[in-house]
Amino acid sequence: MNVAVIGGGPMGLAAAYALLKRGHQVDLYEADKVLGGMSACFDFDGLQIERFYHFICTGDQPYFQLLEELGIADELRWVETRMGYYHRGSTQDWGDPWSLLRFRGLDLVSKIRYGLMALSSTRRRDWRKLDRVDAVTWLRRWVGSKAYDVLWRQLFELKFYHYSDNLSAAWIWARLRRVGTSRKNLFQEQLGYLNGGSQLLIDRLADAITTRGGNIHLNLPVEQVVIEDGRATAVRCESGLIQHDAVISTIPLPFVPKMIPELPDPVLAAYRSLENIAVVCALVKLRRPLSKYFWMNITDPSLPIPGVIEYSNLNPLPQTVLYLPFYLPGEHPDYQQDDAWFVERSRACLQQLNPQLATEDILTIKVGRYRFAQPICPPGFLDTLPPIQPGVEGLWVADTSYYYPEDRSISESVKLGETLAESVGL
Repeated sequence: MNVAVIGGGPMGLAAAYALLKRGHQVDLYEADKVLGGMSACFDFDGLQIERFYHFICTGDQPYFQLLEELGIADELRWVETRMGYYHRGSTQDWGDPWSLLRFRGLDLVSKIRYGLMALSSTRRRDWRKLDRVDAVTWLRRWVGSKAYDVLWRQLFELKFYHYSDNLSAAWIWARLRRVGTSRKNLFQEQLGYLNGGSQLLIDRLADAITTRGGNIHLNLPVEQVVIEDGRATAVRCESGLIQHDAVISTIPLPFVPKMIPELPDPVLAAYRSLENIAVVCALVKLRRPLSKYFWMNITDPSLPIPGVIEYSNLNPLPQTVLYLPFYLPGEHPDYQQDDAWFVERSRACLQQLNPQLATEDILTIKVGRYRFAQPICPPGFLDTLPPIQPGVEGLWVADTSYYYPEDRSISESVKLGETLAESVGL
């Protein structure tokens, strides 16, 4: 079959590669000038790096299998990483039993309850019982209201805003389990990165696609998927109408109603009802380290961000590099602020987190934005999504929403992309 794949992020690339392995012909359409989506890299003053942060966990099996196929598994690196908490004006260790026991701000009972919750989360396998429970209720039930207020409330409010009380416990549990099980032992977290960054994977996938005869079209957004007699038959682009036997869309679902207006009304309504959080991510280069942590959670009301990701504490780069994510609803007035506004807020955050950081220690700050960065997953979320094949023959539609209850990761993109490819021709 001749298949159109819409979207050149990891999911679309994985789908295109898997289709070609199964003997199909593939044209991949990407609206941007580069491949990668949220995994795309850019030139950060001489350093090729992802626009948005990524890390690898020990349970990311679909990712590992793809690396093996592409011949780059030996570029995977594992690092013993640390996590911290900035709370009440000071930074504390986090992420292991000793750190929990020493944490200032929780009583002993709260610490024991939190430890039991963390242990239970790593051992749980069935998420269905959590599917219709809201995350705040679930967390409070485990750790108590005091520990929730200290450790979770601000993280939720700064990332999810008015959605905070309507998030699926299954979705939050999956995030805890993925990182919680990526450990060398009980006392040591272990995370990974790809030598050469995500760009190495993107480049190898693109090479594999073109080597197998696939076509990659950059700077060519699909304006419409043409449906005739209940079947997807073509895509319309600036260059004209291009016939295809099947179409796979991997772009964010909010874009789909405009691109495929002939879908059944209930399907279009379901796509339009989905909520997403946007992100403005400041990427910073420093003269010296900010901290010893890869990931620092922030629960201090004087700071407007839920955390700092000091990426050079995972990937040993020539200079200190870190990400400051400002999560915002797309309609929030702050999302409309210019880049300079976020640059100044980032400077203020960094110097509050580390008062010894001088102005001249902050070398460069670049700002990136992504409107549909994080789907909001309320209880029972999976039941609100239309089927991946939404009532049109030869058409498959998915985005990161369909990872549920799993979190966004390149590994989940690869897994779903391969699943989409397997469905074609069945």
